[in-house]
Amino acid sequence: MECEASLKNSAAILILLTIFSHVNSWYFKCENGFCIRNADPNDKSNYPTLELCSLVCSSFHNVWPQPTGKMASLKNIVRINPNKIEIKLNGPPGTDHFIADNILHFSKKLKKEEPYNCTEKVYPLKIILTPKSNNPHLDLNTNESYTLEIIYEDDTITASINAYSIFGIRHGLETLFQLIIPYEDGNQKCIATLSYVYISDKPVYKHRGLLLDTGRNFLSVDTIKRHLDGMAASKLNVLHWHITDSQSFPLEVGRLPNMTKYGAYSEKHIYSESAIKDLLQYANRRGVRILPEIDAPSHAGNGWQWGEEAGLGNLAVCINRQPWRSFCIQPPCGQLNPTNQNLYSVLKDLYSHMRDHFPDTGMFHMGGDEVFIPCWNSTQEIIDYLRGKPLTTETFLDLWGEFQRKALAAYDRAFEHEDTSIVVWTSHITQPEVIRKYLSNERYIIQTWVPESNINLITELLKLEYRVIISTKDKWYLDHGFWGSTLYYNWKTVYENKMYKYNHEGILGGEVCMWGELVDDNNIDSRVWPRAAAAAERLWSNPRSTAEFAQYRFFAQRKRLVDLGIHAEALTPKWCVDSQGECKTYL
Repeated sequence: MECEASLKNSAAILILLTIFSHVNSWYFKCENGFCIRNADPNDKSNYPTLELCSLVCSSFHNVWPQPTGKMASLKNIVRINPNKIEIKLNGPPGTDHFIADNILHFSKKLKKEEPYNCTEKVYPLKIILTPKSNNPHLDLNTNESYTLEIIYEDDTITASINAYSIFGIRHGLETLFQLIIPYEDGNQKCIATLSYVYISDKPVYKHRGLLLDTGRNFLSVDTIKRHLDGMAASKLNVLHWHITDSQSFPLEVGRLPNMTKYGAYSEKHIYSESAIKDLLQYANRRGVRILPEIDAPSHAGNGWQWGEEAGLGNLAVCINRQPWRSFCIQPPCGQLNPTNQNLYSVLKDLYSHMRDHFPDTGMFHMGGDEVFIPCWNSTQEIIDYLRGKPLTTETFLDLWGEFQRKALAAYDRAFEHEDTSIVVWTSHITQPEVIRKYLSNERYIIQTWVPESNINLITELLKLEYRVIISTKDKWYLDHGFWGSTLYYNWKTVYENKMYKYNHEGILGGEVCMWGELVDDNNIDSRVWPRAAAAAERLWSNPRSTAEFAQYRFFAQRKRLVDLGIHAEALTPKWCVDSQGECKTYL
């Protein structure tokens, strides 16, 4: 009897072990475009991991953002010998440093899956990179297209990336990395790809941006670099850096040391010249250009209050005045003083610093939003300056236009040319009925931040031949949902923002915006990512398909971001990630 009970117990334990083995060792099979979990280890159609199955089964082989040109492939898996990866550069002289840095970045990402131990049926990988141009400068007209071809023949895997620019080569490497998947089966671990892939790819929009705000809360250099890594992984190419605001002025300006003396939160909250140089180089190597914004004439308070002490008069007015609702949109208050001619000399020094320490990419952002007329209308020296004129909205718009004209002249003197395109936010002086009076359509690019329902404003600006960058306020403002009556926009809402209903050459692209009132180093990652990657596919591919069609590729992209060290927000229970097709319309 004891022996019989022991045998029954052993059988029960064996059954439980078998069940647990199946629970913890799922296989995956491709059915109707989904990777379906399968507990049968003998099914010959199995793939050992979800990642490997998705490489074969998913739309666009899990590449994010989806390629826009021709794509062809064979769905056969070949395993790569990670110890025999050779990278060859066939570019013109001068491309070595840029390409070498990107090769190092590519290699580091592959090494994160080590150690590898596959020894059988693994093949060497040869990567050939061929750019036509060695131009290291990224601007609005840079050709970012590339082709990628992977061929397995004669026991060798060859990946050839061809592009006009080194930035196209960088994008091709990013796509290649997404097509190389960890291969784990039992005790075997290596990396694998498809036996044949051809991709021809280029972005739909030239300007694909993310705005970070360091004026409200300081962000460390490491945090900004982490976002640059996420941008590179998603093929975003513009970091719109809202550096300063009325709360703080954290940018070190050698010509104007009082800006940080009066404006920085502390000595630890300053972007030094060396930090700027480091960030600019890091961004460039990630295929990102930094678009700096020095907001003016509004959103300019702390950092500007030293004028009288220096004998220059009031450079700004209404600084830190209370009650703040009487003098600005949000505290602390502060607007530049357009009637003080010394202001324009200070601006020239500031713009000269930008010339010396930021590359001339042909674009600069002057802000220009939320000018609060009651501030100027309550300042005696401004009222005196306007003596003899009616204190009407039109008079103050003319004063604002005068400021913009003189600020632009100061910028042009600093740069010694008049070729820079100046970006400004939509505001009272960009309304279609008055904009031509104040802003030239040859010099100014208008960044719209209106809700989707106000699409007519974009139409009118395009009719007036202005170039436009779109930041749809009720789709792409990532700070919304955490203050006031604003709503949170999930990744599907971000993804399905089509920006504008027509293709128009005047639309340069768009930006998602992470305003900084409620974020700092500790929580910004999850507010930005992976939603910014959803906008990235809209800006690169502008797909006709819905977020539901893209969701499993997007889940894979979120994992890539996490693997880069970005604390990306969770999108759904892991069960839904692993059980494709089982959570339709959920979350």
